[in-house]
Amino acid sequence: MAKQPVILLVSTKCQPGMEEKFNRWYNQVHVPMLFQLKGMKEATRYKIMADAAGCPQYLAIYKFENEEAYKEFEASPELAAARKEMKETWKDGGWEITLRAPYEMIKSWRKIAIQVEPPGGGKEEPQES
Repeated sequence: MAKQPVILLVSTKCQPGMEEKFNRWYNQVHVPMLFQLKGMKEATRYKIMADAAGCPQYLAIYKFENEEAYKEFEASPELAAARKEMKETWKDGGWEITLRAPYEMIKSWRKIAIQVEPPGGGKEEPQES
């Protein structure tokens, strides 16, 4: 069986008035530091669409090639450096992590678009007169 990808979900809650600073830091400093480790393939951030009681404002999904790459990330000096920088930058607070958990893939589905051409390959047939 092939090694399955692993994702790390991190949800965060930001204090009012700190969102611009938090997003700038997360996008321009934090994620680039984490990408220094080659095993992380992708990072995607989301913001909740509506105020939903009890739900965090932000969700980040980090994708790893497999469990081995994820474990290497957790033990890496790159993650340690990112955590140290985070504590220094945000020593006065401003946001909090509300969830941080790795998930292994069970199964994945993907919809494939199929283009159907009309009879004749999309060309109009000449009409007889």
